[in-house]
Amino acid sequence: MRKIRVGVIGASAERGWAARAHVPALTALPDYELTAVGTSRPESARVAARLYGAAHAFTDARRLAGHPEVDLVVITVKVPAHAALVEAALDAGKHVYCEWPLARTTEEAETLAKAARAAGVHHVIGLQARYAPAIAGARALVAEGRVGRVTSATVHAARGKGAGGRIPAWAAYTLDRDNAAGTLEVAGGHTLDALEYVLGDIRDLAATLEIRHRTSTVAETGEVVEATSPDRLLLEATLAGGAVVSAEVYDGEGADGTRIEISGTEGDLAVVSGGAAGIQIGELHLRGTGTPGRPIHGIDPAAEGFNVARLYAELARDLRTGAHTVPDFDDALRLHRLLDAIRISAATGTRQTRDLS
Repeated sequence: MRKIRVGVIGASAERGWAARAHVPALTALPDYELTAVGTSRPESARVAARLYGAAHAFTDARRLAGHPEVDLVVITVKVPAHAALVEAALDAGKHVYCEWPLARTTEEAETLAKAARAAGVHHVIGLQARYAPAIAGARALVAEGRVGRVTSATVHAARGKGAGGRIPAWAAYTLDRDNAAGTLEVAGGHTLDALEYVLGDIRDLAATLEIRHRTSTVAETGEVVEATSPDRLLLEATLAGGAVVSAEVYDGEGADGTRIEISGTEGDLAVVSGGAAGIQIGELHLRGTGTPGRPIHGIDPAAEGFNVARLYAELARDLRTGAHTVPDFDDALRLHRLLDAIRISAATGTRQTRDLS
């Protein structure tokens, strides 16, 4: 069976999420072949192609997407560029995998989701925390009724980004709220998606957003950057099933990772991370009765790309069979709308009720 040929936009040889997660995942899985890479500069594209064994190197995303040896376009660049790159892939009639967040705004996400449906291709959003064995195990146990009726969930999610008031140059753009890549969008989006994946939709909520660290220093240059994007979310919510949720998501010093505690009428579960990385990256452990999860040969379960590899494995099955099981742009749109409800609640001091129809 012919391999699924992949072109990765943002596949730098020096650093980045593609190098840390996507390339190792694609290399480990027999269904895929990395045939093309795209970066912003010709020399960096050529270096990346040589390093990763790709036959083609591009600086033009439309040329990459249109190449006959690319079946799936993967987008791993900064959020403000997502919309144009997704559109290039859809215009070429290619399957597309975009990292979360899908877009800067919900309006952009709506446009992309509509275009993806019209294109008739597989469209994937990188909500890979769903594929962590601990998250999948917790979902299965809750669905089986092993904890009885879920009554409450408590979420604590803390990342070490910006600790000590310093931030690497590549991450400075996340401090600008207009780039939609801050604590709420990334840490909050991944964490709340995992919570809803396990326990069901959030029905209504009250939220507070804060900027606790007003400035940060760029580690490489000493430049002082003002933050306009919140670095702390406090959330009180009710799930569609009636359980109550209390959540805190923040970046900064003292970060100690993620913990999701689930209480039910017949038992409790806890999903706990082993470090201060986000829930979608760090290794998670399920306390209570757990399931081990399917291994991926060549990928360490503690590696950053492990959950990404499990998502790719499911995507390969979807592409082979025509099924649609992996999170897609419609899932991304629902999550964008949840974040909008949080922003409105925080700005107005009112409780927001979501339309779950």
